[in-house]
Amino acid sequence: MTDATANTTLPTRDDVERARVTIGDRLPETPLLASRTLEARLKAELFQRTGSFKVRGALNKLSSLTDEEKARGVIAISAGNHAQAVAYAAAAEGVDALVVMWDGASEQKIAATRGYGAVVDTEASGPTEAFERLHRLHAESGRTLVHPFDDPVVIAGAGTVGLEIGRQAPDADVVIVAVGGGGLASGIQTAIGDRARVVVVEPETSTALHTGLERGASTPVTPASIADGLNAPFAGELPLRILADLERVLVTEQEIEHAFRFLYERTKLACEPAGAAAAAAWLSGKVEAENPVLVVSGGNVSAQTASAILARP
Repeated sequence: MTDATANTTLPTRDDVERARVTIGDRLPETPLLASRTLEARLKAELFQRTGSFKVRGALNKLSSLTDEEKARGVIAISAGNHAQAVAYAAAAEGVDALVVMWDGASEQKIAATRGYGAVVDTEASGPTEAFERLHRLHAESGRTLVHPFDDPVVIAGAGTVGLEIGRQAPDADVVIVAVGGGGLASGIQTAIGDRARVVVVEPETSTALHTGLERGASTPVTPASIADGLNAPFAGELPLRILADLERVLVTEQEIEHAFRFLYERTKLACEPAGAAAAAAWLSGKVEAENPVLVVSGGNVSAQTASAILARP
């Protein structure tokens, strides 16, 4: 943990409310869909701009920059969803964006990021090496970092998902949300954790949050889940503080794939594997609740990955 991170004030509900005002009508409110078969409601965040919640935090962060910071441009790192979100937000704010991805990242997500106007760097061979390259390019370029999950302004933007759930489902007794680096769950906990139980879900093969909390500090892991949107190489220090006392659930790759097929076939939601992780926890009976809300984010899956999962029994 850096001294700067250790001394960073955690975001508050007021920060999330301010993010909602900052975002305004530039992003749509995503629907809450009821599934009688699933006996749950689905927060369909895969319908958000760029296909995931990430654009909320990116737009909140880009909007907070000074004119001088905007002139220097921004830099980000991502397996894909945050990359697209930063590229989209940078275009909306008229800011130059450089995004570090890596060899083996989704070609669809790389192409979409470039399509929004960002320059994509894929020199790294994997997520761990990509973070090392990010630090080097950040220092060399002088660009402002838009961190995917360890920034209070980004977390506050993600928390607007929670505000919407609070309005759409005031009777919800649990919100189940998948975790990579921890930004979305942190935002939702900040927004509505005082009125609904928040349960965080990770793949068994990608346990950045689980490992960090067990060891008491952000700890490098080697993520290997089919849910690439959850393959963070470590959890953020801020999420570790915000989510420390929450219930945590691990799901298998088979449970994620089963939930992916269920959502596609029964609810008609064409999400990516990361978007199915919360449903995996619910379908496998690992969370008990009367009125659950499952967050489904995002919707950026290649045809090859989707068809392969759907073809399996």
